[in-house]
Amino acid sequence: MAGFKTLDDIGNISGKRVLVRVDLNVPVADGKVTDVTRIERIAPTIAELSGKGAKVILLAHFGRPKDGPTPEFSLEPIAGATADVLGRPVGFASDCIGDIAGSAVAAMDKGDVLLLENTRFYKAEEKNDPAFTEKLAANGDIFVNDAFSAAHRAHSSTEGLAHLLP
Repeated sequence: MAGFKTLDDIGNISGKRVLVRVDLNVPVADGKVTDVTRIERIAPTIAELSGKGAKVILLAHFGRPKDGPTPEFSLEPIAGATADVLGRPVGFASDCIGDIAGSAVAAMDKGDVLLLENTRFYKAEEKNDPAFTEKLAANGDIFVNDAFSAAHRAHSSTEGLAHLLP
């Protein structure tokens, strides 16, 4: 079995769109993140990729939404907390696929960080649906999985992308 690749194995990523699956399933009360530990754990990966000139696009789930987008399961408040931890702006796109996500990614400069909306707003995420996975992959050149707490799930954003992007 081949060994795991690390960030050192990626090569020159300046200007590349790097989809990074992260764990941002953090506690939130009254619209505010109450524990940033998980954000602190992913900060070194984000900082390294951004520092090398990558366009860092974060993918995550939050909670267990039942029937599509709902404000209580939006990642938007978590973008602000992520920016606070990183000490730099973090953009937010109100969808993880389609024109909204694509336009936000296209507007990025080298080193920028963007958080896409909750992948679980689509039932296809948990089904590891190939068509949905392709829509996620359309916004990236490289895939990095830093969501080890969710890596056991064969979802589009954890397992499916690994088959489509280096």
